[in-house]
Amino acid sequence: MSIEVGSIVEGTVTGITHFGAFVELPNGQTGLVHISEVANTYVKDINEYLKKQDRVKVKVLSVDGGGKVGLSIKQAAAGYRRGKPRTVTVSFEDKLARFLKESDERLQDLKKNTDSKRGGRGTFKE
Repeated sequence: MSIEVGSIVEGTVTGITHFGAFVELPNGQTGLVHISEVANTYVKDINEYLKKQDRVKVKVLSVDGGGKVGLSIKQAAAGYRRGKPRTVTVSFEDKLARFLKESDERLQDLKKNTDSKRGGRGTFKE
């Protein structure tokens, strides 16, 4: 069975490194899932998502002449869409309320910091 770019296959995780995971494919080849292709979110530690012997569905991204196979778990997921993630529309009133709340919190923090600095070093008393 040859692996073709664009196909989705199931494989077994055989090794994990700081930059990705190695997956054994049904034809005996091993491919690499780069850490950026594990999930739709930022992955700091791949061990939080995968472990050895996990069965995973992967999409074949590339196959080069040297036999290297590039794989993706996130693109094999059913709901994956390429491009910008969909944004949720927020009303102007909600944005304004959030801005005012954050602004007030920042102002309170600044007032606390300036009150604690008064009377410290550098003050002169006669």
